[in-house]
Order: sequence, then C-alpha cells, then structure tokens
Amino acid sequence: MSKLVICEKPSVAKSIASALGVTSRADGYFEGGGWLISWCIGHLVGLADAAAYDDRYKKWRYEDLPILPDPFRYVVSEEKAAQFHILRSLMERPDVTELVNACDAGREGELIFRLVYEAAGCSKPFSRLWISSMEDAAIREGFSALRPGADYDPLYQSALCRQKADWLIGINASRLFSVLYHRTLNVGRVQTPTLAMLADRDSKIVLFRKEKYHHVRLALEGAEAVSEKIPAMEDAQAIRDVCDGQRAVCVSVVREKKTEKPPKLYDLTTLQREANRLFSYTAKQTLDYAQSLYEKKLLTYPRTDSRYLTGDMAETASVVLHLAARVPPFDACPEFFPDVAALVNDKEVSDHHAILPTLELEKADVQGLPVGERNILLLVCCKLLCAAAEHFVYEAVTATFDCGGHTFTAKGKQVLSQGWRAIQEVFRSSLKEKPEDEDSESVLPALTEGQVFEPVSASVTEHFTSPPKPYTEDTLLSAMENAGKEDIPEDAERRGLGTPATRAAIIEKLVSGGFVERKGKNLIPTKAGVNLVTVLPEVLTSPKLTADWEQRLNEVAKGQVSPDDFMDGIEAMAAELVRKYSHISEDGQKLFQPEKETVGLCPRCGKPVYEGKKNFACSDRACQFVMWKNDRFWTSRRKEMTRKMAADLLKKGRTSVKGMWSEKKGSTYDTVVILDDTGGKYVNFKLEFPKRKDGVHGKK
Repeated sequence: MSKLVICEKPSVAKSIASALGVTSRADGYFEGGGWLISWCIGHLVGLADAAAYDDRYKKWRYEDLPILPDPFRYVVSEEKAAQFHILRSLMERPDVTELVNACDAGREGELIFRLVYEAAGCSKPFSRLWISSMEDAAIREGFSALRPGADYDPLYQSALCRQKADWLIGINASRLFSVLYHRTLNVGRVQTPTLAMLADRDSKIVLFRKEKYHHVRLALEGAEAVSEKIPAMEDAQAIRDVCDGQRAVCVSVVREKKTEKPPKLYDLTTLQREANRLFSYTAKQTLDYAQSLYEKKLLTYPRTDSRYLTGDMAETASVVLHLAARVPPFDACPEFFPDVAALVNDKEVSDHHAILPTLELEKADVQGLPVGERNILLLVCCKLLCAAAEHFVYEAVTATFDCGGHTFTAKGKQVLSQGWRAIQEVFRSSLKEKPEDEDSESVLPALTEGQVFEPVSASVTEHFTSPPKPYTEDTLLSAMENAGKEDIPEDAERRGLGTPATRAAIIEKLVSGGFVERKGKNLIPTKAGVNLVTVLPEVLTSPKLTADWEQRLNEVAKGQVSPDDFMDGIEAMAAELVRKYSHISEDGQKLFQPEKETVGLCPRCGKPVYEGKKNFACSDRACQFVMWKNDRFWTSRRKEMTRKMAADLLKKGRTSVKGMWSEKKGSTYDTVVILDDTGGKYVNFKLEFPKRKDGVHGKK
C-alpha cells in the first residue's frame, strides 16, 4: 500500500522525496518505499469566471448585476491541466490508501490542496503535514507527527470564504464601476484601499504649502545651541543682533540614561521593508529571494507574520546563532553571549515562527549565492544576531543656555554600550552603498550649570517646512500592516491590509494595472489611480472593510463564526453596491476619458483638432470644421482616412495616398488628396495626379 503526498510545487516535492529517501522519478511524481510524492503548480483549480454561469455575462451590463453564484463553480487551469490529471490518476490508484497534504502550511496552501482533492472527486482519508523548514530533519519530524486532515477544516472554510468574497466584490464592483465610467476599473478588497492610501498621501503632498521659518544659532566651544523656530526673519535678526558677541550661560544640563532593546526577528513584512530601505528591492523581489532560499533549505518558511520563536526551538536557535556569527562579515563582530530566551514567545507565534537561517548555513557557500539571495540571507543572519545581543545603552544630554534673555538648546548623546548596534554597524559597513545615518545627534563636550561662554557668535539660518514624503515600498508595507488598527479590537489577531504573503502581489497589481507607477524608490498614484479612488464609495476604499474581513476570516478559521453567515454579509454588500450606484453624472463619466492628442490645428479657427471614432473634428463645436472618416470620397475609393493623412491635410493641405480604388478601371492607383475646405458644414477633397515625366522618346 502507498501514501500519496501532494506538495505545492515541484521543488518542495523534490526536497520531501530526498528527506524520505525516495529517488525514483516518474512523469509528474516520485515513487519508492511506499511513497508517491507529487505536486501542484500553485493553484491548479480556481473559481470559474462569470461567463461560465450564463453566456450573457460575457458582456458587462449593469442590468445583469449583482452576479451571485449558488453554488460556485470551479475549473481546472488550462495550462496546468496535465499535472491535475496526473494527480487525479495517482489518487485513483488502487494501492493508494491515504493522502498527505504537504502544501504550504497556511490558509492558501490548505485551499490549493483541498480544491484539487474535491475536483478529483477523491474521498480517501488524508493527513496534514505542517512544517516551517525544508531541512531534512524538519521534514522527517513533520512526517512523524502528521495531523488528521479534518483538524484543518475550519482553516479551509476560511480560505474558501476569502476566495469567494474576493470574487463577489471584485467581479461585481469592477463590472459596476467599469460600466458606469466606460473604462475597465479593477476593484479589489485589498488593492483599492491600498491605492486610497497612496492617493491620500499624494493629495497631501500636492496641497502642501511650505512655510518659512528661522533658527538663531550660537557657536559655542565644541557645540552649537539653537533657538526655537522663529517665523519672521526680522525677529530672528533682532535676536541675533542682541546675542552676537555677548555671553551665553548654561542654565541647565539634563542627562538621561536610555536603553534601546534589540530588534525582534523578521516576519516577512519587516524583511521586505528593510530590504527595500537598504537594497531598494521591491516587496516581490524580496519574497522571491526568500522563497528561493527556503527551497534551497537555507531559510525557514518566509510567509510568516510572527517575529518570535516557540520554546521548543531554543536549542536550534542557539546553534544557528553560532553558525551565523562565523559568516563574514559577522566574524568581525565583538564576542557576546546571546540571549536566546529573548527570541522566544509562544503566544506571539501563529502559523509559523519568525524567519531564521537554517542549520544548512554551516555547509552553505554564502558568497556563491546570487547577489539578491545573498543579501537577504545576510540580512536575516544580522537580524538574528542583533535580536539575541545586548541592549544599546546611551546617555542623552540636553543643555539649555541663556543669552540676552533668549533660550537656546543643545542636544547630544554619549554611547555607553554599543550592544546590538555594533553588529548592525559591522553589517552596514560591509555594504557598497551605505544607508543614511539615522543618528544625527553629536557628542557634546563636558558641560556644567553656570558655565559661561563669552563672546559667542550668533547667526541666522533659513528653513522651510517639508511636505509628507511619498510612500516607498518600505513605508507602504508598514502602512498596509497597520491600516485600520484604530477600528479593530485590541485582541484581534489579524490587522491591516492583506497578509504578509499577499502584500507584494497587491503592489505589483496596482503598478501593472496602470494605477501606480514607480519613480525611483517612490510609489506614486497615476491620474487614473487618483480618479478611481475619487469615484469609489468609502466602503471600498476604507481599510476598515479589509480589516473587518480579516478579523472575521480569522474567526471562521477558529470555528467561531459560521462560513454561511460570513458569505451572507458579503452577498448583501455586493447587492447594496449595485442598488446604490446605478448612474453617475456627465462630469463623472469624463474622469476616465483618455487625454486627447492634437492631430493638428483647425484651418478655420486655429484651435486643436482631435480624432474621434468617426471623424477628425475641431475642438470648438461652434467652428463646425470636421473631416468624416466615412465621407463618400473615401468609401467609394475603398480607403479610410488615417490619422497621418489627417495630420498632413491639416498641416500641408495635401497628403499622398497609395492604393486608391478606381471603379471605372477596376484597379488601384496612387494619388495626392487635396483638402478643399468650403467653409460650410462639409469639407471637400480633390485628387491631384503627379505629372508624368518626359522619357527619351517623349511622354510615357
């Protein structure tokens, strides 16, 4: 008898086969030792498109909305059908008595397996493999502790609800607003509120009006003291004049010992943020690099939202810490005694623990990895070492001075113990492009109350208030993670827009859809993106919708909320959207009209001429100049006036045309068409034939 193991992708199947000692490969699976190990290629089975329910849905019409399938239909992906048939035939083999779901340990992995299992009509029992590392030992340990598949039924129901809800809102809202605005507008549960955040930030930047302010600065011995902000230049100059060449007295010195705890380990979002900040990698690039390292057994499972480890991992973490400390450039770090206990918090670990290097680090050729993967692996090593290191301790010093009856302040810091920052500094010093120094405060000289500085030099500097900065992938990922927090109960486990696993794809979808563009590191909404957010109702643009859904989906996964109740709410929302938004104003319809390019200037009034579906017309309707594409002059000669012809006629009054049809001769000819504007409602065209050249024996 055999067990059939189904993985999410071929590379994972290969790793599992290796760990279980299965070496014989057939077409689409491995076999040996009572194991059959095969794979999906991501989602093999998905929801059918709307047109599968009724042919009339092939066209997008308001009167067909809302589309509420009951039941939903599923289809096998055409390009992946061959692998589905292999899986189904393996499930039907008489010697296969049970299955193992070895797809990624999470909501989407559960969905991928279950939909294939259902579509194949399989009813054989199955177990669940739930692991966070692709190391051989971790795989074998996972197979020794398989869980009953039914334990994950609520997680499957949660995944189904997420998939159906996205379909219902995506299909109905996209069709509704596309029909209303005569442009394909993709509306999504996560991408639309994300776009709204980008548009809101862009609006604040555009509307920002900078304001001037000034500082008066005193040059002291080894330090600089600065006044508060002073709006008016004349006031700042007056203070400078009072203080310049006078004496300044130190009236107070406040020293405060401060401690910065080590950073927590990486979850996917934090890794993506820092990789963007340090290496300018997009969220998708970082996920791809991390996924590749996971499949090479060098990183643990990357799609995690936890930044801690479980208690049973402490011993492994201790070994990995020592391995990471030997990897250049960390072998140059000062020695320290790692605090593994600081990495552990069982309550903070959900499906998967934080991202770690694996024990394979000992044998890895880190320098031989592709540069992107190497940077990500070193980043994770750095975070692990920092997280287990000592606190960064410093003394913050604030000195206050009086000069001429005005108050000035000098700030600085004195490092007492570098702690974890020493490791970070070693890593960042190894980078070709050094990140900007986050600490701008300098070290102050020894200062005491009553100390006098005389004479002091005073100067005025001019400054401007700064607008908000555009979002980068770093700051946008943070905003997505924290969006809607104020609207969610404190004990809610899931917050924000999307999940760590989906945020990268959401950003890419907005870029590829033409709603957002990258300018350097910045993400800027396009005109179409801003307009889309402007016309959509708040229920679709507010992060609260997604935040509420994620919270409810989490409750479905725990068996606390009925899937039917969740879906009833989604269907009601889709129906209400269609009912409420049945028409829009004429001005609203113009929002998404493409910006017209001028074909040329009107020969009558000199204003721009634009191309329409049936004509080339003056932009001033009162002028009435128009050249019709279906003018009998052209149709009788089996020719259509092109944009280039129209441009030539407007600029030069003539255009060369090849292949004009002659009914009389039954053949084509080349000619020059002359614009003959009558000044009336219609324009005329005339033909002009080039003069024949004289040959040796006269005219040809």
